[in-house]
Amino acid sequence: MTNLLIRLFVKDYTHTEKPAVRAAFGRLSGLTGILCNLLLFCGKLAVGTLSGSVSVTADAINNLSDASSSVISLIGFKMAEKPADADHPYGHARYEYLSGLMVSVLVLLIGVELLKGSIEKILHPAPVEFSFPVAAVLAASILIKLWMALFNRNLGKRIDSQTLSATAADSRNDAISTTAVLVAALISHFTKWELDGYMGVAVAVFILYSGFGLIRETLDPILGKPPKPEFVEQIRQKIMRYPGVLGTHDLIVHDYGPGCQFASVHVEVAAEANVIASHDVIDNIERDIRNELGLHLVIHMDPIVTADPEINDLRTWLSDAVKSIDPALSIHDLRVVRGPTHTNLIFDCVAPQNLSISKTELCKRIMALARERDPSFFCVITIDDSFAPIPH
Repeated sequence: MTNLLIRLFVKDYTHTEKPAVRAAFGRLSGLTGILCNLLLFCGKLAVGTLSGSVSVTADAINNLSDASSSVISLIGFKMAEKPADADHPYGHARYEYLSGLMVSVLVLLIGVELLKGSIEKILHPAPVEFSFPVAAVLAASILIKLWMALFNRNLGKRIDSQTLSATAADSRNDAISTTAVLVAALISHFTKWELDGYMGVAVAVFILYSGFGLIRETLDPILGKPPKPEFVEQIRQKIMRYPGVLGTHDLIVHDYGPGCQFASVHVEVAAEANVIASHDVIDNIERDIRNELGLHLVIHMDPIVTADPEINDLRTWLSDAVKSIDPALSIHDLRVVRGPTHTNLIFDCVAPQNLSISKTELCKRIMALARERDPSFFCVITIDDSFAPIPH
């Protein structure tokens, strides 16, 4: 069913990196959610009115409000599709993140309201209305909501969307809460045990836990999370395949929303090579990565000495030395300045954010290792933070 809807309503659906395709997925999810919730509203309202069930009528109103999360998703994807302009040169793709955050907040509010209502039922218990038409409409609601949860989760995975994942969680939570109402009604009808309030509290706690998790997940890309290791490795492999490239470091990726990413990286080339030829390679890398990955990449070209065997040996030794302190450490931009009394080793050391020792202590330990090798060595070290570690 999901695949059929995608093929019918999403043109060019395999190219999910395109903003227009993402927007089409978002429209499909939003319109489907609005349609399903309106159908549930009409069905529950009719059954609730005919059977005189207040709870089913109230649940119908709840379905009407559930459509709001689909409307938010629809608006978010539509606004995220807008191209860059003078006031927003990096585009509007972060609207998708914001809509996901709003849906997550709605999930949390639903949990709060359910908890309040459930505690009220525990303090002031009342018989749960039950009839077979009521049970039938609740069962149908559960099935539809479960399908909506699976549908949105599938779409969310296809385009890697936190907004659709939050919408899927919202539908899943609705199915769980309706199931709790139905089970409590059945138990009450056949045993006279009033468990509606207690089951409501359990479901509310689950929804609150889910809501907090969703808020955390949707906040991460807004605050700025590191790129996925697979993406970093993909960039590294593409850069390293070009002739004359000796290494890469200092990759920084800025995420302005799905399909709108900017990055900078240092690429090492031989200092002895023709600078025009090296610059031409750099231009080719920037253009090809933009075409292949949709990534706006700016490269800083780092010339390194390769014709001096002593410096090459020092570079290899120094790289191994820092890794003996922590395997995640790496060095680059080594320069050797010899003087009459000492030799300066000038280089950058990239350290992970979770390094167990301070930067000051790290410099001291590197200096000690250098002095062990040669007492005349003096290290001038710049400690760089690792924003997107590239394997060496």
